[in-house]
Amino acid sequence: MVTEVENKILTSTGPGTPMGELFRRYWIPVMLVSELAEPDCPPVRVSLLSEKLIAFRDTEGRVGLMDEFCAHRRVSLWFGRNEESGLRCPYHGWKYDVTGQCVEVPSEPKENGFCNKVKLKSYPCVELGGVIWTYMGPPEKKPELPAFEWISLPASHCFISRRSQESSYLQALEGGIDSSHVSFLHSGELDTDPLHRNTKGAKYARSKNTTFDILESPGGLIIGARRDAEPGHNYWRITPWIMPWYTLIPPYSGNALNGHVWVPMDDDNCMAWSITFHPSRPLSAEELDAMTNGKGVHVELIPGTTVPTANRSNDYLMDRAGQKSGRYYSGIKGLAIQDASLQESMGPIVDRTKEILVSTDNPIILARRRLLNAAKALEQGGDAPGINPDDQRIRSASFILPTEVSFKEKTLDSVKVVEGLPHVAV
Repeated sequence: MVTEVENKILTSTGPGTPMGELFRRYWIPVMLVSELAEPDCPPVRVSLLSEKLIAFRDTEGRVGLMDEFCAHRRVSLWFGRNEESGLRCPYHGWKYDVTGQCVEVPSEPKENGFCNKVKLKSYPCVELGGVIWTYMGPPEKKPELPAFEWISLPASHCFISRRSQESSYLQALEGGIDSSHVSFLHSGELDTDPLHRNTKGAKYARSKNTTFDILESPGGLIIGARRDAEPGHNYWRITPWIMPWYTLIPPYSGNALNGHVWVPMDDDNCMAWSITFHPSRPLSAEELDAMTNGKGVHVELIPGTTVPTANRSNDYLMDRAGQKSGRYYSGIKGLAIQDASLQESMGPIVDRTKEILVSTDNPIILARRRLLNAAKALEQGGDAPGINPDDQRIRSASFILPTEVSFKEKTLDSVKVVEGLPHVAV
């Protein structure tokens, strides 16, 4: 377990905190490009690392991300008029460009240069893979652009969604690297979810005899979960964790790859990104229909929001009859909401000093230690791990091996990204 002080460090991500400073050294996914679909469209509120920001696309199509509040009287610029290459506060007409620079104050003579003295905090943005990304750290430390495999695939090969979650990013991240819960929490739907059914992996994932082997990588961890398969063989699920908040889910034969990004909105809430992609073919109409309707790692949302239809306020549409019959092991429908319901049930920030951990929690223990060590190293002048493009270009995998064969060599070969070739899956 971690100490109270360590738990505070791990879950505090605002400006000036050790973890907050670490996270600001990475390119951060902010929103889907489609959420700022056209020039001069309505601005969008953004909560990111305990900062309240506003995003907008100007007349020239450029994206701005800056302090939400006007420098004059602190009015929210969500009410602003997006017009003529800037966002204008409707209260007194102060106007800002995509860099946060004030370009017009109607009440002040232009010749006195007052506008030049007013600039809102802003962050640079890029558009990659259908996502708007930002960098919030020191300009001189800006890393290379993100290089995850799904970013460079054709749009037809990838589906992305995002939802808000009422818990610290860390609870969600820890769920993402915890492969042992699949045998329990998700067992009721492994044979019915259209993105998992009719595969050997779904059959073997039911085994409750799970043992972990973990490989450390420059950018995080490669976690191998071993379960019983046919006599004399083991079923392996390989889950990479890439610093600081990316997890890749072991695939099932014939299906696409899946991943998550767990980004802190503030200390008590996170944005859960879900990505489904196939390296060598377009996603099928059946897959797209399933994902659009909240199957697999995706969820159904309340229209116009990032809030899941099944949420804390309605007890996640708990189905006690389905729980009793075994159709839904926890009584909650949908793989992603099954995870979210239990992670949110811990409270916004779980008291990790009260945990009783066992061997299947070793990946979580190591991930916490890597995060703490990375934050400490950064304070001492080091660099953030996982920013090298080579660290980001890995895959998840699943395979069957004879019991006497070590998983390491097979794993290192299986997680390599080979452009145009499918992933390793059973």
